[in-house]
Amino acid sequence: MTLPYKKKLIEVAIPLEAINAASAREKSIRHGHPSTLHLWWARRPLAACRAVLFAQLVDDPSSHPDQFPTHEDQERERQRLFAIIEDLVKWENSTNEEVLERARAEIRRSCGGVLPPVYDPFSGGGSIPLEAQRLGLPAYGSDLNPVAVMIGKAMIEIPPKFKDMPPIHPGIKERSFYRNAEGLAEDVKYYGEWMREKAWERIGHLYPQVDLPKEYGGGKATVIAWIWARTVPSPDPAFADVEVPLISSYTLRNSEGQEVWLRPVIDKANKAYHFEVDSAQNVRFDEDSSSGTKTGSAAFRCILTGTPIPAKYIDDMASKGRMGRRLIAAIAEIKSSKAYISGDRVDLIYQEQNIKQLLSSPDIAGKLPQQVCRGTFASNAQGRRYGINVFSDYFIPRQQVAMSTLVACIAEVHKQIKDDLLGSKCEDPRSSSEVADQYASAVCLYLAFAIDRVADAGSSMATWAADGFIRFTFARQGIAMTWDFVEANPFSDSTGNFLGAVTWVGKAIENFVPASTGQVIQASAEAAPIPENAVISTDPPYYSNISYADLSDYFYVWMKQSVGHLFPDQFGTLLVPKAEELIADRYRQGSDASARQFFLTGMTHALTSIQSKDRNDSPTAIYYAFKKSEIGKEGMTSSGWITFLQAVLEARYQIVRTWPVRTERSARTVAIGNNALASSIVLVCRKRPSTAETCTRAEFIRALKRELPTAIRELQEANISPADMPQCAIGPGIGVFSRYRAVLESDDSPMSVDVALQLINRELDEYLGGIQGEFDADTRFAITWFEQNGLKAGDYGTANNIATARGISVESVKHAGIVESAAGKVRILKRDEMDADWEPDADGHLTVWECCQHLVRLHEKYGIGYEAAVMLKRFGPKADDVRDLAYVLHKVCEKRGDAKEATAYNALIADWTDLTREAATAPLTNRSGQMRFEV
Repeated sequence: MTLPYKKKLIEVAIPLEAINAASAREKSIRHGHPSTLHLWWARRPLAACRAVLFAQLVDDPSSHPDQFPTHEDQERERQRLFAIIEDLVKWENSTNEEVLERARAEIRRSCGGVLPPVYDPFSGGGSIPLEAQRLGLPAYGSDLNPVAVMIGKAMIEIPPKFKDMPPIHPGIKERSFYRNAEGLAEDVKYYGEWMREKAWERIGHLYPQVDLPKEYGGGKATVIAWIWARTVPSPDPAFADVEVPLISSYTLRNSEGQEVWLRPVIDKANKAYHFEVDSAQNVRFDEDSSSGTKTGSAAFRCILTGTPIPAKYIDDMASKGRMGRRLIAAIAEIKSSKAYISGDRVDLIYQEQNIKQLLSSPDIAGKLPQQVCRGTFASNAQGRRYGINVFSDYFIPRQQVAMSTLVACIAEVHKQIKDDLLGSKCEDPRSSSEVADQYASAVCLYLAFAIDRVADAGSSMATWAADGFIRFTFARQGIAMTWDFVEANPFSDSTGNFLGAVTWVGKAIENFVPASTGQVIQASAEAAPIPENAVISTDPPYYSNISYADLSDYFYVWMKQSVGHLFPDQFGTLLVPKAEELIADRYRQGSDASARQFFLTGMTHALTSIQSKDRNDSPTAIYYAFKKSEIGKEGMTSSGWITFLQAVLEARYQIVRTWPVRTERSARTVAIGNNALASSIVLVCRKRPSTAETCTRAEFIRALKRELPTAIRELQEANISPADMPQCAIGPGIGVFSRYRAVLESDDSPMSVDVALQLINRELDEYLGGIQGEFDADTRFAITWFEQNGLKAGDYGTANNIATARGISVESVKHAGIVESAAGKVRILKRDEMDADWEPDADGHLTVWECCQHLVRLHEKYGIGYEAAVMLKRFGPKADDVRDLAYVLHKVCEKRGDAKEATAYNALIADWTDLTREAATAPLTNRSGQMRFEV
């Protein structure tokens, strides 16, 4: 079915600043955010997904010249649509039906009165299908990874089936009216508590309270964390029979003035040691406690003799099964505070004996995942395994018992839910045997997610953070070896406990808005059946950044035990499928070249399949994640980026726009020196017409010179930050390249993507260089001098030649207050060396350089405040030149590798819209408070 072509909003303009601000803020949302349902790596922000989907489907006003005949009419309509997006992306409005319905109405108006289906062929953590469903769009997703599929089912497939239904549990109900998935969430919490009680009955005796030392008032308290250190035999031959600890830090608490740390007490004569707890309230904090026995990244020293313990020795001991563990501290909860107790005062003999008995029982042993784990350790490339060969090895014995007990309870919960449903006297659409089974399975899946949260917090790879919390196993996108680790108490009220995990899951469910149907299936992107006329919005795996299959094995092995029998279609394999996973993995494919070819071929086939079936009246949106390190002096030219773009173009897509989606507000002045860039680029793609022609290299360059300057100027007018400009410029640039079937080099060979990107980056440089011609001569001198010398001094003779070429002298630049000239040397003044009482309207030798530096100085000091806003207003017509200069200087700083200085200019442009808004209403005054009207 061929649908009429209309240009959509995302192809013309979007309120990028509002989208990025909401995306960044979203990272601070914890309780209730769907990302807390289950860990997934590199999720796209929900706000961005929601905004992109809306803009993909809503017509740009230019598509309706009959309704909006003039540019002004079209711009007014865009601003109205922008206001809808700005409301839509706010987290507070994610369940606001009035805001959501306003967005749905606009989509219907642009889509023939219907809400079209959306399909994500790489659905992963489910952000895109979830936001499609929130907008009332039938949501479809597919993924090869069964863990991702189960997350997707839990987010968009299960909630619509039980929408607006009350809970079925026999206890006291939380409310009288239930909407969306609130009833389902309440059942998850109720049966989670029921499950916790069953587990406590069986293994609660393994978690006895601890005797508090007298300094804490004596009595008993619940332990929330046990701190263990791994041990190896001392490498000193005289002490080879002593297990010595590998401790990265002795610090237990680092709050200033309230520090708590372990102090080792050495009895060398008896080959013994133990630990005492010291606190800053009793003695002076030992600054050396931060180092423990660690001397390098994986090297330590013997606590008794100081003998070095090199990494190779640790590896050797671990491979021989001689790596042990020793309890070095326990942390207990007391009256809204914590008690820190030496591990030597905690009696574990009773628990150890009971743990051994339980581990030998078939009920527990049969639930332990014995699949061989490969590729999960971040250090596996060096062949280090540290005795961890199967997945249960990540957990010490008591953790194994706790996990296996929770897993075993799932079957009992399933039966209990069915009994409660089928035994209920009231009519309920879930009371048939088949639907009751589906509902019980759904609740059990969410409880399995809670178990997975316990697995993340409760392995021997989790660590204690000295500011008072447990750092989970997946603190990074991989599992790094830990030496001193924390064992959480799953029955406490603190981090890592099971009921807390259930609460996190339940709050996420409460915020689902199942406004349409949803379906997620397990299939590769190439083979998945695409719904007819579906809008494609997708976030494919990024080249070689994350091995999702390897990482998700960690959860798959527990889920296979807990709910594999309830969802057999997703758990039929031993581990997560890896051979077809579309990432460039040199360890799987044998070499970098083979890995690149595997990724290119697979991604091209997948995108070609998608392109052949997507609807013609809406563009496809493809997210591409990248790292800051991929942005070099030549722009985004990493092999991953080039290969991905090549796959997009070989799939016969034309890239018509690119938008940088930022998840960190790193452009703010507080982030000086960090200069992190946008974390994703959204590629807006259309099918390339079959009639597309070829062109020559010269014709391509002429087209770039003709079209790119206007596009860049529009991006500047939209205040795209300098750090994001190279990525945004890719859109119009690669759009020119991708509109042709091929761009031919002089030998008639097709131009490669990396060459095209280099030419686009060169045109961007030339454009920014051309801007300089519009500046005053003193500013143009300062730019050239800054390019060559930065803020360091250079020879007067060279400076004079540069000045003469611009029709001025060094004395002119000195008189302007830009440079210092003395003793045959010339140096640009730093911002803090410039006149703090400078007044632009009183300067008889006003330059754009001075205006820019003084504005940056005020912005660094006050942010978006009165001072900077008033200064900007006083620049009058020069304000646009100041903004242009900030773009130019950011580019210069990037080439010089000066991240700190680059960030200052980037931050100014990132806040330019807010500054101009403030400037519009700010009174013109001088520093004495007198009103000034001239500029």
